[in-house]
Parts: sequence; structure tokens; C-alpha cells
Amino acid sequence: MRQMTQEEIDKLAKIIAEAAELPLADAAYALWRQKYRLDELEGRMPPTDEQVAIFRAMTPEQQSAKYRYERDHGHEGPMFDIVKRAKPRASEDDVKRAIIEAVKFDDDCFKYFNWDGDFWDCVVRAVAQAQRKHPDFLDTTYRDARNNVAYYMK
Repeated sequence: MRQMTQEEIDKLAKIIAEAAELPLADAAYALWRQKYRLDELEGRMPPTDEQVAIFRAMTPEQQSAKYRYERDHGHEGPMFDIVKRAKPRASEDDVKRAIIEAVKFDDDCFKYFNWDGDFWDCVVRAVAQAQRKHPDFLDTTYRDARNNVAYYMK
């Protein structure tokens, strides 16, 4: 992994500090939403030429399985360390459970999205449906989830 610049260190610290102000589950979701940005700041992105070649050689089913594995095991990778930095007093088990819940909530927000009518109404409906399965987040997290779904589904 490459050496981080001071600017990257500062940006990473700001993201983690903002998450630290939230309850654990909300912090995990906030950080999960920024997974790729965090990977970039910490030098895990962009992928190497070898990683790109391996990915391109995969079938679409293998690519999907790879992403599913990363999501299913997000609590075991770098995200665990990032959430733990934001919530150092939380137990390891609580951090892992929070990441698992955040990923499931994020998945459900997109799973329930069905573009059938007004776009924003579809976004709101999808997140509301996911909220019923995951009722313990802050209202601001559901707002952020709506904005996240709208951004990626546009």
C-alpha cells in the first residue's frame, strides 16, 4: 500500500470524525456508503493492472459473486478497522453486527427500488420498505439512504 498524503489523512480523519458523532449502526452505514472513497484514501484503490486483468477475465456471474462476497464479509475487511476507529469503545462483536446490519440495509434499499412512476416517489418507497426491515437507524440515515439510492439509480 502506498504512503498517504497529508491531505488524504485529513480527509479520512474528517470522514471518521463525522461518523464518530453518530450511533454505532448509523456510523457503520455512513462509512459503508463511502467504502470506495475510503479505499481510495487509504491506498486500496485504484486496482492494480493485475487485479483489473483478473476481474476482466471473470464471467459476469463470477464478478457478481466476488462483489457479493465482499458485501457478505464486509465486517471482516478494512471496514471493520475504519468503524472501530470511529467507535473505539464499541466491542468487536458490536462493530461486526453494525457493519452487517448496515450492508443489509444498503442492499435492501436497492433491492426494493422499482422505477414505476415518479422517480423520487420510487426512491422514497424503496427506502421506506427497507426501513421497515431495519427500523433502528436515525432519520438522518434514512434521508442519506434516499439520497444515495437516488444518486446511484438516476
